[in-house]
Amino acid sequence: MKITNRYTSVACNRTTESLDWGPDGLIYYAACHSIAVFDPKFHGSAKIVRTLTGHKARINTVKKLHDVPIVSGAIDLISGSDDSSCILWNTQDSVNPRRCILEGHTKGVTQVEAFYLKDDNLLVATGSADSTVKLWKRNGEEFACFQTINLKTGYCFALKFFQLPGSGSVMLACAMDNDLIDLYARVGEEYILVERLKGHTDWVRGLDCVREGEDVLLASASQDSFIRLWRISQRERMRAQRSFEEFSIDEDIVLEERVFSVSVDGKEFHYALALESVLQGHEGWVYGVHFNRQGDKLHLLSSSIDKTLTIWTPSESGIWFESVRVGEVGGASLGFYGGKFAPDGKSFIGHGFQGSLHLWHQDPNSCAVWKPGTTIGGHFEAVRDLAWDPAGRFVVTVSADQTTRIHAAWPRSAIREGDNDESITWHEIARPQVHGYDMQCLCMLSRYRFASGAEEKIVRIFQAPANFVENLRQLCEVDEDPEGEEILKTTPKGASVPSLGLSNKAVYSVEAEAATKHVKDMYPEHYFIPTKLESPPAEETLMQNTLWPEMQKLYGHGYEIYALASTRDGRFIASASRATSLEHARILIWNTTNWKILQKLEAHQLTVTQLAFSPDNRSLLAVSRDRTLSVFENKKPSEEDGCDFQLVTHTDKHTSVHARIIWCCDWSHDSVHFVSGSRDGKVVLWKRNDTQYGACGVLELKGESVTAVAFARRKIEDVRYLVAVGLERGAIQLYGVAQGDWKLLATIDETCGHHLTVKRLAFKPSSEVIQLASCGEDNFVRVYDFSF
Repeated sequence: MKITNRYTSVACNRTTESLDWGPDGLIYYAACHSIAVFDPKFHGSAKIVRTLTGHKARINTVKKLHDVPIVSGAIDLISGSDDSSCILWNTQDSVNPRRCILEGHTKGVTQVEAFYLKDDNLLVATGSADSTVKLWKRNGEEFACFQTINLKTGYCFALKFFQLPGSGSVMLACAMDNDLIDLYARVGEEYILVERLKGHTDWVRGLDCVREGEDVLLASASQDSFIRLWRISQRERMRAQRSFEEFSIDEDIVLEERVFSVSVDGKEFHYALALESVLQGHEGWVYGVHFNRQGDKLHLLSSSIDKTLTIWTPSESGIWFESVRVGEVGGASLGFYGGKFAPDGKSFIGHGFQGSLHLWHQDPNSCAVWKPGTTIGGHFEAVRDLAWDPAGRFVVTVSADQTTRIHAAWPRSAIREGDNDESITWHEIARPQVHGYDMQCLCMLSRYRFASGAEEKIVRIFQAPANFVENLRQLCEVDEDPEGEEILKTTPKGASVPSLGLSNKAVYSVEAEAATKHVKDMYPEHYFIPTKLESPPAEETLMQNTLWPEMQKLYGHGYEIYALASTRDGRFIASASRATSLEHARILIWNTTNWKILQKLEAHQLTVTQLAFSPDNRSLLAVSRDRTLSVFENKKPSEEDGCDFQLVTHTDKHTSVHARIIWCCDWSHDSVHFVSGSRDGKVVLWKRNDTQYGACGVLELKGESVTAVAFARRKIEDVRYLVAVGLERGAIQLYGVAQGDWKLLATIDETCGHHLTVKRLAFKPSSEVIQLASCGEDNFVRVYDFSF
């Protein structure tokens, strides 16, 4: 069996310095507990090409090293995590990257920095929430901490190594939770504080430096909305030297030189430090700065909470000015946490508060014009459920980040005809629901209708607007679409969500409403604007212009909705909520024609964890926290509105194979078997015997917890069912099942799968191509291709 990772979707962690653009042209960013490697030029599109796993908690910072020596096993990537460790990576081996773990901090590592010395030895600095900065150096095959800088109660926000001209001495700049920047220089075997930069009036959040001629230019970004540029120049001799207490910078810009000395091999070197420029233009906190040089031209990229990225360029007279400003992201975005230039300086990327990536490329015909580029998106919290549309053209996911998202392949006919399927990339194409509650579950009623449940007592029904149908046809090259034709005639153009509201409001005619006073006049960033997409939409378009109107609310449950399922023909919906009693554990059956409750099914004492209708629409399967499962059969399936589900199987302590919570279940494509998985590591195959179902094959995975299962839509080897099993530790195992015999075919481990609990698995509803979609607690959504 060959497994191809077709699609990976995940957002960037919402911390500063969690993304970097490497010299290899790839973008490395923190994604939950792993590092996603993003290729922004993958066959003219964009794709996450691999993930690096090793940390056990959220990754806070990622840095790609430059000027890496050309030796085998050289460190080229460094990361810090809430698991109190720092990992040094060698990413040259794409299959099994080498790594070295630095452990010593007592709390999370929030900042990392590294610098290659003349002898190709690596100097590493790590800042932690334990109020220390540790300096590390290679000692044989391992790295050892040779100094710990105690910040007392301080918190390190930024670290930067730079080399002084002339002496070659390496200095460390450290920004903390005050308005100062501390400069440390090596004295003997340790780094000693030699200078302190004053000028900012709030916390300094970002640092970067660049060599300019014989000088060093240091940039600092602060929460006071200013960027300051400091110049460090070599002096032949020491002139006037004042103590730190005598030195002050007034409110006005004072270009006063400070002087300090460093000693290298017994020789004194003198340097002058002066404030060169103060850059004003941002209207909020500035989180990061990044230098880039194109030829002899220097550029500085700044990222701010004011929703903008700005490029600053010096004029011939040396005055820095704002040359490019992009962003102004609409909707509920809260600005940028950071931004980085591409190595050639012709592109740059920013990562936002909601984990989104924003990419711009320089127009080849005009250096002053920057155009948005194709990127990838993803959830920034745990993804709890997913479902394919009935034809398998796209995947819908719901997450604890309070959004519902649609992911689809972007075929690009020209690419498809001239290249193989490997060049077809997947992207997020719509965000139909942006909610005020954490999302929990969903089910598809048809290609253009779905039901969703969140941590509220309501089931909400959505229907696609005309603008989505138009864009789906354009982007995904959908041809036969009778349901879409009907939607184009009868449904709204789009939807908007009112300020402080939870329900998406339909927008029918934008032109007709333009002349009257409308919510869009007061909150234009929340109002729908029809968009014709020729490429996957950017974040601001997804947030504002791809919502689906809400067509119905279903009331009936007493607690938060936990599980949903629908029949394949879309006639019925089954819903279940959190429960601690028989009354609240009832399963409600809804008629999708008039949205009335048809039945209330009783079988369980605690929360029903998953529901599944059989493909022939006759049976409803439920599994529960009470360690039992139940099967209901419809006794009136042939009648138009026939709904008479009767309990035919309900396991108890004598008949149940599972001894712990049953988390998951699914039906085979022919409705003959179903499978269940539980916390005790058992996956059980069930088959009907006379009047009820009984176990006919048990798979025991000792020490594991099974959290997701799925049947493929056709058999393999002509006799075996293909079953995917998702585990709590994140692995996905593929089994061939026949006559109760379980045969392990393949395992998708954390490097290609998930590194936290797998929440849901679903095979594409097609018997031609076998594709598996998965989602997990690690915020990832993945799609795999299988070939035999």
